[in-house]
Amino acid sequence: MLFSKEDLRHLLMPLMLEQLLAVTIGMMDTMMVSTCGEAAVSGVSLVDSINVLLINVFSALATGGAVVASQYLGRQDRENASMAAKQLFYTILLVSGTVMLLFLVLRFPLLNLVFGHIEPVVMTNAQTYFLITVLSYPFLAMYNASAALLRAMGNAKASLMTSLIMNLVNVTGNAILIYGFGMGVAGAGIATLASRVIGAAEMQRRLHNPHNMIPCPNFRAFEWRGDMVRRILSVGVPTGMENGFFQLGKLLLLRMVSTFGTASIAANAVGNSLTTLQVLPGNAIGLGMVTVVGRCVGAKRYDQAKAYVKKLMLMAYGYMSVLNVLILVATGWLTGLYNLTPEADAMARQIIMIHGIGSIFLWPTSFVLPNALRAANDARFTMTISCLSMALFRIAFGYLLAQQFGMGVIGVWVAMQIDWTFRIVCFVWRFLSGVWQQKQLI
Repeated sequence: MLFSKEDLRHLLMPLMLEQLLAVTIGMMDTMMVSTCGEAAVSGVSLVDSINVLLINVFSALATGGAVVASQYLGRQDRENASMAAKQLFYTILLVSGTVMLLFLVLRFPLLNLVFGHIEPVVMTNAQTYFLITVLSYPFLAMYNASAALLRAMGNAKASLMTSLIMNLVNVTGNAILIYGFGMGVAGAGIATLASRVIGAAEMQRRLHNPHNMIPCPNFRAFEWRGDMVRRILSVGVPTGMENGFFQLGKLLLLRMVSTFGTASIAANAVGNSLTTLQVLPGNAIGLGMVTVVGRCVGAKRYDQAKAYVKKLMLMAYGYMSVLNVLILVATGWLTGLYNLTPEADAMARQIIMIHGIGSIFLWPTSFVLPNALRAANDARFTMTISCLSMALFRIAFGYLLAQQFGMGVIGVWVAMQIDWTFRIVCFVWRFLSGVWQQKQLI
């Protein structure tokens, strides 16, 4: 077997701790901003919905590089794995730098286009936070690429330690700038920017470790390999389009939610923060799935790939069930940490309950299993199904339930469960069909 129980433990446990750290610090970030008022937390939440869109695009490109590198490692081809790493950095820096420049120029019309109906004080906070966080895109992209490559080597501990440093910088910066200097959302944005710059630098240092399975390439010697870039993009572009369309759909629904008033925006923001905690184990196992299945496919050991997928799926369901039961029991206490109005607090509790039940029964197959297909270069199928499901079920049903049936923001979260159910049917069929075994990447 390519991965022993000890190998899986060393891969998955740091990933889970890293996800936990990111989520809890993110919750603290939101709570610290919430002391500036609902207008501040609403403005930050709206901008973060755009930032998450870009984060997912960068993560998708990083996943493409990780899949290629993992498959080369499965073939024991360290030289081409190193070349894949080099091409990944060239590609992701080009994309992130271009997006940063475009958003800096178009930031005002973009925010007005997406969130044109929000209150003026919320828009002011959103504009301030957006300007600062856009500058962090290239550093965030470098961090994602480095983390994906280190995970491909089985070294998830490196990204965990770097994430710890980043989050300590972020929280400390928030405390100093928000509480000490009274800078509000500007302080939160500066702390986020500083943490991402430091994180990118630390990950580059770790990539230069001579004991890594993938030798660190010489970036100064420019070498563009179109064939290698195409392999990375064959996974990264469909995954990026899938993630991008997914977040775009959320933005369209958020635009509708923003018309329901500040209480609905705040409840949705708190819901997004706490529901991230609910899917934490699944996200970690999904990241590990890319490394494990990618190595197996590269070595042409499809029986092992199937066995690991089943094992990892059982782990995802087990961890998700235990965690979500605990969260559902503590929902009232958790929403109470955000200083919400009674109206917003009641809606936030409903959101946590709906999402928690879906996380136990639906989420793992809907989001962890497709990572196995992506690792086998079947990313176009996952993209097609995800985009179709998002359009037909989450967006269409979201508008129907929220507007026509008068369910408001709660209708958006109910429609999410319908979307997950459709995805499950399609992804289980695809995996059992074995078509993914016929996809060639390297």
